[in-house]
Amino acid sequence: MLKINPFYELSSLVPSLVMQIFIIFMLLMVIFGTIIDTIHKKNVKYFFLNAKKAKKSAKVKLSKSKRTSVILKTIASDIATTSELGFGKRRLAHVLGMYGTILFWLASAVMVFKYSTPGSNTPIFWPYVWHIGAIMTCVGGYWFWFFLRVDVYSEANPWYRVIKADLFVLALLACATSGLVWSLTQSSGMEKTSLLFLFLFVISNLILFGGVYWSKFAHMFYKPGAAIQKNLAEADGSRDNLPPPADAPEQFGLGIKREQPKHY
Repeated sequence: MLKINPFYELSSLVPSLVMQIFIIFMLLMVIFGTIIDTIHKKNVKYFFLNAKKAKKSAKVKLSKSKRTSVILKTIASDIATTSELGFGKRRLAHVLGMYGTILFWLASAVMVFKYSTPGSNTPIFWPYVWHIGAIMTCVGGYWFWFFLRVDVYSEANPWYRVIKADLFVLALLACATSGLVWSLTQSSGMEKTSLLFLFLFVISNLILFGGVYWSKFAHMFYKPGAAIQKNLAEADGSRDNLPPPADAPEQFGLGIKREQPKHY
């Protein structure tokens, strides 16, 4: 299964051009949904106004090299490794899900646009990337869903409680899971079962990429910008107009250390 390009096998039923148009359509839905989400929530307007306000209260004028250094450090730490979550299970689950999804999507695009036409020869590297990426997404996503969600881990709500904010993670898990099962049944010669999971794979993609306005999908674009702005504000002293940390020892006693912090 891991060595097979499922999109190449699918090309005997669905033309390669149709698969390519489907991916382009998914991309357009993400762009459209993000624009509508931005207009509705006014996130970009808030970021620009906040940055302009912070610039006026800055205590240090950052040079271009310093600004570049802060931005690169933010990308390498806060964005690439989600360091704001600290060391622990939540960070590991997020990293697995994030990089698994990136690999899954990247390999899908490459195999559909380059290696889905009849007669093409797919390098074994890309099917491995596609399957491993989907597995990583499932491991990180299901770990987060069943054990690490705030409302489950800290508020004792059941794991099967679903709200609108869960649309993104559930659609992503449905996409990765149905994709893996589709590939497994396809490689095993189970034609009818394979078609069923292909249908589920398509539907979950439509929900994932078409539901940007109603899900947290667009947060993937907002969070990097917010992290960069926050660190620039720390560097120039504006601190988003918040007071600096108190220059005094903590007076909480030992009680705060009696249990691992998990109340948010």
